[in-house]
Amino acid sequence: MYEGAVTFPDFTPTGPELIATRTRRFGDRPFIVLGERRLTYEQADLESARLARGLLAIGVDKGTRVGLLMANGPDWVVAWLAAARIGAILVPLNTFYKPRELGWVLRHADVHTLLTADRFLNNDYLERLEACAPGLGGPKAGVIRIPELPQLRQVFVWGDERRPQHPQHPQHDWARPASDLVRALDETPGIDGAFLNAVEGCVTPADPMIVIYSSGSTADPKGAIHSHGTAVRHAFNLNGFRDLTCDDRIYSPMPFFWVGGFVFTLVSAMHAGAFIICEEAFEPGATLDLIERERATIVAGWPHFSKAMREHPTFAERDLSSIRSGNLYDVLPQAVRPKDPELRSNSLGMTETCGPHTIDRMDVDLPEPLRGSFGHSAPGVSHKIVDPETGETRGAGESGEICVRGYSVMQGLHKVEREEVFDAEGFYHTGDAGYFDEDGVLLFQARLGDMIKTAGANVTPREVEVVLEGICGVKSAYVVGVPHPDRGQNVAAAVVVEQDAELSVAALRERLRAELSAYKVPRHTYFYAAADLPFTDSGKIDKRRLSDLLTARIAEDA
Repeated sequence: MYEGAVTFPDFTPTGPELIATRTRRFGDRPFIVLGERRLTYEQADLESARLARGLLAIGVDKGTRVGLLMANGPDWVVAWLAAARIGAILVPLNTFYKPRELGWVLRHADVHTLLTADRFLNNDYLERLEACAPGLGGPKAGVIRIPELPQLRQVFVWGDERRPQHPQHPQHDWARPASDLVRALDETPGIDGAFLNAVEGCVTPADPMIVIYSSGSTADPKGAIHSHGTAVRHAFNLNGFRDLTCDDRIYSPMPFFWVGGFVFTLVSAMHAGAFIICEEAFEPGATLDLIERERATIVAGWPHFSKAMREHPTFAERDLSSIRSGNLYDVLPQAVRPKDPELRSNSLGMTETCGPHTIDRMDVDLPEPLRGSFGHSAPGVSHKIVDPETGETRGAGESGEICVRGYSVMQGLHKVEREEVFDAEGFYHTGDAGYFDEDGVLLFQARLGDMIKTAGANVTPREVEVVLEGICGVKSAYVVGVPHPDRGQNVAAAVVVEQDAELSVAALRERLRAELSAYKVPRHTYFYAAADLPFTDSGKIDKRRLSDLLTARIAEDA
């Protein structure tokens, strides 16, 4: 199988060394911006050092679990670096969590100290915290001790410094303003720069840095534990497939609380000394303003962002000449825009593998037989394909479950025994189906649970979705299996059409019959507005719930 050269950084891969080396190499260069708040690498070093000392002053030490509930931006980065510098374990929290989800992760992760913004967009986090943990509103006696969140002891708030103890918000007196961290530092002798240096010296590559929770589309979220060494090394290794430089200015809305935003945007940018451009919310016109004003050179994100900006009435008037690459193809200059995006390599990754575990360069065209492929194994990572029922290893060209092992794979899942996570050979079974060809290129097929078995035949949902989405007027399509008493499952599709498009189910079926085997053509097709479909908080379609939705509709039509 393909084995590329592994490249690791030339310093000890820990959070403290990452910011120290970046400051020495890129100190006065811009690091990150959100609105009017900007940081250079040197400023991030100074601010995170002060916050790290403040955390030490209030009892946060190596191994303490620190929750972080903030949007992308300088404050998020400073808080993460501060925790990493003292060996605390960061638990980044999804800014869109509802009270039930937020409470579940805070409790499951054993968060001891929470650092939170007071609000973000329409989300009031202090009210949300009280909704998920009503005990916060009860009588107070020093540190927090409530049964709903038995490990939580303290909450510090960024934003309106007056709000936590404001007379109009007495119910929030359990929350302390972030300035109290500075006050605690001033009141605690001995926690100076020399002491911080000594604490940083105790942090090793093997120590856990971060617990990242998956989106949990089919079950409760899983907390993947990644070490300092894994996060720092993997971002560096992946940069070998990119051409990031210290002159790059990266626009990416990918949240830092997910592995893609954390590893492939934030840590990767730090290795290169690049500049990260953040925004609170995507709005096509405002985002175009931001990209134009900040002279972004790389634009990355979700495909529908690209389409929305391209269709904005002012797009033709924009000066986007600074952009040189990215995956928002519709806004790239014509000279660097791929003629056929399906002939650019994809990468396959997940929270448990610290991002991509297969990858190739994405700025070159592939030969037609590799259309839609997902690259080779990332250097330092190995794979096997197994029969999901027997566990027998399969050969090149044979489909099965994709299993992965290597330096980038998580240390484990929080509160799950190792024997339940890895097999006897140390491989993690991803739950993804696919195969490697003779040259070691991965062809991804589907999540194992998504594969449709109808009348003895296997149907890959994505294959049908691609054909549907290629039909003029179709905006997106989602294909699932629905139960059938005789056939096992039938193929069913939910289709979202473009505004003002005129399409019929009969027309869709005619096109599908021309391009797909008969057993792959959906026996049930329905039109939906996107807002009426079940999506996870990460924007992925929840196929289990979609199957339930379509099953119920089929029963109504029977």
